[in-house]
Amino acid sequence: MHNIMTIAWNLAKRMIGSRRGLIAYILMPGVIVSLIIWMTGGPGNHKTNVLYSNLDQGSAGVHVIAELEKTGEYNLIEKKSEDELRAGVLNEEGSAGLEVPAGYTASLLAGQTPPIHIYELKTTETSITLKMKAGEIGDRLRELALAVGAAGTGTGSAAGTAETPVAAKTADATVSTAPAREAKLSSILLLAEQHRVGGVKTDYNLYPRQSLDTVTGFMLMFLMAMVTSSVSVIMDDRRQRTMMRIFSAPVRSYEIAIGNFLGSFTVGVIQIAVVLLVGRYVLNYDYELPMYIYFLVLAAFMLVSMGLASTVAGLIRNPNNAGMLNALILTPTCMLGGCFWPISIMPDFMQKAANFVPQKWAIQAADLAATGSGWSELWLPFAVLGLMAAVLLAIGSAILRPNEAAI
Repeated sequence: MHNIMTIAWNLAKRMIGSRRGLIAYILMPGVIVSLIIWMTGGPGNHKTNVLYSNLDQGSAGVHVIAELEKTGEYNLIEKKSEDELRAGVLNEEGSAGLEVPAGYTASLLAGQTPPIHIYELKTTETSITLKMKAGEIGDRLRELALAVGAAGTGTGSAAGTAETPVAAKTADATVSTAPAREAKLSSILLLAEQHRVGGVKTDYNLYPRQSLDTVTGFMLMFLMAMVTSSVSVIMDDRRQRTMMRIFSAPVRSYEIAIGNFLGSFTVGVIQIAVVLLVGRYVLNYDYELPMYIYFLVLAAFMLVSMGLASTVAGLIRNPNNAGMLNALILTPTCMLGGCFWPISIMPDFMQKAANFVPQKWAIQAADLAATGSGWSELWLPFAVLGLMAAVLLAIGSAILRPNEAAI
C-alpha cells in the first residue's frame, strides 16, 4: 500500500505540483469546460428575439403584446409595418414574427374571430410555442369580447321591457355605441393584466432538461480527453526507463498500475470539482440536479477513464502513437455513448453496443438524478461504471509490463 500511495503522490505532484502544471491541468481545463457547458446549455434564462407589429388601434392588440412580454420568455422587437416585419423575419433578426392585424379589437367586439398572424422562416420550438401562446391569448380575448357584448345586449333587453322611456333610451344607446363596449373591454383588460389571481407552477421533474444530455456529453468528452495527459506522463516514464527502475525495486506490476491510476484519478477529481464550482458559482449555471450526485457521476466516469488510460498505456510501446490511439478511442465511444445525439435515434445494434461504453451509463445516471430518482435506480449505472473501471484496471496492470522500455 505504501508503494501505491508513493507512486500516486509522485504522479500527482509531477502533474500539478508546479505553477505551470496547476494552470495547465486544473485552472485552464476547468475554465474551458465550464465555458463550454455555459454556452451549450445556457444559463437557463436566455430570452428569444421575437419580432412583432401591432397594427391594431384598440386595447386588445396592446393586451396581446403585454401578455407575451409578461411571460419573460421573449425579447420583443417592434416593427412598424407588415413589410418591416416580413423583412426582419427573412433577415433572421428574430426567431419568429407576430402581427396583430388592424381592426383586431373592433372585430372581436363584432363577434368575429380575427387571427393573430405568426411569421416563421423555419419551424422552431420558439415559433411553435409562440403560436400556442398567441392562440391561447386570442381565445381568452374572444370569450371576453363576447361576454362584454352579451352584457350590453342583456342590459338593452331588460331595459326594453321596462315602462320608463328614459331607461329604454339609455339602454339602446349603450348597445349601439361601439366606443362604450371598447371602453368596457379596455377596463377589464387593465384589471386582467394585473394578474391578481394566478396559478402556481409545480415542477414534478418528470423528465430531464433537454440540454442536460448535451452538457453532460460535452463534459464527458472533455474529461476523457484530459486523460491523455496522464497517459503521456506514463509513456514518458516508460521512455525514460523510470518505470523500469521502479520495477527493479521490490514493487510489483499491479502496484505501479494502481499507483498511476490513483494519481491520475486524484488530478481528475480536482478537475471535476473546479469545473462544477466554476460553472455553478461563477457562471451561475443551474445543473438542475444535486451537485454531489453529479460529482459522483463524473468521478465514476473518471474512474473508468483512468482504467482505460492504464490499459492504453500498457498496450502502447511507441509514445508517438499515444495521441492517435486515444483519438481512435475518444471519438467513437463519445458518438456511440450519446454525447452528441440521443441514443434512441441510433439503430438497434448500435443501441446495444452503447451498453459497453461508459458515456452511456454516465448520461443515464445524470438523467435519473435529474428526474428525482433515488439510489434504488441509480445503483445500476454506478455499478456498471465501477465494474468497467475494475476490469480495465485489471487489464492495465496485467499488460503494463514495466520491465520493458518504449520502442
